[in-house]
Amino acid sequence: MKDFKVIFIPIGVPTFHLESANDQFNKSVEMIKNITENGVYPTGPLLSIDDLKKFIKDQNPDLVILQNTTFANSAYASEVIKEFNCPMVLWTLREPVIDGGRLRLNSLTGAYSAGNLFHHVGRERFEYIFGAPTEKETIKKMTAYIKAAQLKKELKGLNIASIGQTPQGFGFGRGLDAELLRNFGVNLISIEARELINKAKSYTKEEYIGLLKEANKRMVGLCNTPEENVDKFIRVYKAYKDFIEGNNVKAIASRCWPDYFTEYGTPVCGVLAMLNDNLVAASCEADLMGALSMYIGMNLTNSPVFFGDPVSLDEDKNTITFWHCGTAACSLARKDKGAEVGVHPNRKIGPTMEFGCKPAEKVTVFRIGRKPDGQYRFFIAKGEALDEPKQFLGTSIVVKTKNDSLNVIENSVKDGWEPHFIVSYGDISKELEALANILNMEICKY
Repeated sequence: MKDFKVIFIPIGVPTFHLESANDQFNKSVEMIKNITENGVYPTGPLLSIDDLKKFIKDQNPDLVILQNTTFANSAYASEVIKEFNCPMVLWTLREPVIDGGRLRLNSLTGAYSAGNLFHHVGRERFEYIFGAPTEKETIKKMTAYIKAAQLKKELKGLNIASIGQTPQGFGFGRGLDAELLRNFGVNLISIEARELINKAKSYTKEEYIGLLKEANKRMVGLCNTPEENVDKFIRVYKAYKDFIEGNNVKAIASRCWPDYFTEYGTPVCGVLAMLNDNLVAASCEADLMGALSMYIGMNLTNSPVFFGDPVSLDEDKNTITFWHCGTAACSLARKDKGAEVGVHPNRKIGPTMEFGCKPAEKVTVFRIGRKPDGQYRFFIAKGEALDEPKQFLGTSIVVKTKNDSLNVIENSVKDGWEPHFIVSYGDISKELEALANILNMEICKY
C-alpha cells in the first residue's frame, strides 16, 4: 500500500556508548528497509526529548517501532503515546558486549520503563521484540508485525459481499454490517443470489467466451460436463466477476444450495473455485466470517487458501481432514491429476472441483469466530499438509497438526467453534497473533 507508513523511533540518552548505539541504529534501519519500503527514519538515535518531538511532529503512521537504542526513561515513551494512537512494537536490543566492562546500551531497562507506562495509560496491547537487528527471530517477528499492521489498514478499505443469505441452520456464517465495520473496518455489500442468476441469463455467448477458455485452461475434464451446465457455469462466473469488479469487492460469501440447484440447475462451486484462484476470497454457504478469514489468509500468503469442514480424524497419523463439496482453487490441486472436474456429491450436478490438495511442509489452520457475547476471536493451529489423494467426493486436504489432533478436535468442539475453517499454505501464525492483538481480539491456539 502506497499510503501505509511505518515510523522508526530509536530513543536513548547520550551518556551511554554512542558508537554501539549508532552501529545498532544503522543495522536496525537496514533491517526494516529490507522488510518494507514504507518506513520513515531519523538520521540517528533520538537522544533528547526535544529531538524526539521534532521528529514525530506531524507524522501519521500506521505502525510505530519504538526502539530503546539505549536506556531512555518513560518520558520518551510518554511523548510517543501522546502523539500516536496506532499499533506499536516495543523493541529491546540485545546488549552487544558482555566483558566485565561498561554497560553499552542498557536497552532492556528502558523497555521496562516504556512497558510499565503503556500499561498504566491503557495501551497494554503492544507487540514486543527482544533481539539484535541481525538475528533471524528478530527479523521474523518484525516482518510479521509489519504485515499485520499493513493488513489492518487494508481491512479498512475492504469491500466484502454477501451474495444471498445463509441456509437454515447455518446462522453462524452471518454478519452484521455495523459489527464488521466496528471490529474490522470492513464495508459489507449485500445482494440476492437471484439478481446475479438473472444477470447470468442475460449474457450472449460472445460476452463470456473468453472466460470459458480460462476455465478450460485451469480445469481438467470440464469438457466432460454437459454443455448446458458448462454454459450456465460460465454465465454465473461472468455475473460474479462483473459484480465483484464493479463494486471493488475482494471477498464474497455466496449462497449455494439449494437455490443454484433448484432455481438455476448448476452449482456455484466451480465459480467460487475460479474466483479463489484469482485471489478473490470466495466462501460458500454464505459464510461471511469464513470469507473474511480467507481474505486474511490470502493477503498474508499471496496465494489461495482452502475452505472447508473438519470431517475426519486419524489419531494414529495425527491428522485432520478438511473437506468441502468442490470450491477449492484449481492451483491447490495435487500435480498428479490436476484440478479435475466432477459433480456435486449430493445433487449429482456439475461442475464442481474433485481433487486432493497438494502437500506443504507448513500450513496454518485459521478461523475468525464469534463468541456468544458478540466478541470475535482467532483460531490458530499449525501443521503440515500431507501428500494424500482425494479423501471424499469434492475437495480435501489432510493436515497433520503440530499438536495432538484429537485434542485439537475435542477442545475446539467444546469451545464452540464454527464448522468452517481455512487452511493457508505457510506458517502465518505470528502474523495472525499480531493482527488479533492489534484488533483487540482473543487468540486461541490449538
